[in-house]
Amino acid sequence: MALFTRNCGGFDITPLQYSLLGALARRGEADQTTLAQDVVLDRTTTAGAIRRLETRGLITRTVSVGDRRARLCSCTEAGLNLLRSIEGQARAAHDATLQALRPAEQELFLQMLQRLVS
Repeated sequence: MALFTRNCGGFDITPLQYSLLGALARRGEADQTTLAQDVVLDRTTTAGAIRRLETRGLITRTVSVGDRRARLCSCTEAGLNLLRSIEGQARAAHDATLQALRPAEQELFLQMLQRLVS
């Protein structure tokens, strides 16, 4: 988190918000439960971050036609622009996190993290 904050602090976005925006950009549209699963967080924490992203105009939320209880999220143009702007700095923070490991170790480490999360 410290590396992300150092590299991306000027964009006024948290690592969680960045992860949610990225997941949403990849999906195009998703409900909050799906996004929570994508970033491996509980729905309550995810819902708060989504509200903050919506307040900033980075995402929109609409009621699902198929399930009136669900809210579907999608990135706004401003959200997509922010992702494009921050991408290089966020990638550099990611790379710096793993730089002490050899490439094979990096791959193994990431696989193990994914397994733990699952």
